Amino acid sequence: MARLLSIDYGKKRTGIAVSDPLQIIANGLTTVETSGLFEFLSDYLHKEEVSCIVVGLPRQMNNELSENMKRVEPFVNRLRKLYPNIPVDYFDERFTSRMALQTMIDGGVKKKGRQNKALVDEISATIILQGYMESKRMKQ
Repeated sequence: MARLLSIDYGKKRTGIAVSDPLQIIANGLTTVETSGLFEFLSDYLHKEEVSCIVVGLPRQMNNELSENMKRVEPFVNRLRKLYPNIPVDYFDERFTSRMALQTMIDGGVKKKGRQNKALVDEISATIILQGYMESKRMKQ
C-alpha cells in the first residue's frame, strides 16, 4: 500500500506528515519553507509512493473559508496539475494549531520548545492526517 501525505500549508512554513505504508498511523515528517515546497514534494514523491495528498482546509469558526484559502487553492490547483495521478483531498484544519500546542504541553515540551513554530506546523499536519484517516475508517 502507498502512503498518505498531508500538508498544513502556510504563508511562510508548511508542515508535512505521512502515514505508514499500511495507512494506520500518521507521523510528522518535516516542516519546509513554503517557497521550497514544490521542490521538496518533487523529491519526496520520486522516492515514495503516495496514494493521496491531504491538504488542510482553512475554515473559520462559522464554517466559512478563511483568508488563507486564497493561498491554499492556487497551491492545490498547481499540485493537481503537476501530479494528476495522485488525488488531492481537503480536510478541515480548524483547531489543529491549538491541538498541536496542547499535544506539546501534554508531551512535556518546555515553553521554549513550544515556541518552535515549525514543530507546531509539523504536528498540525500530523493531526490533519490522523483525522483524515479516522474519518475514512468511520465511513467504511
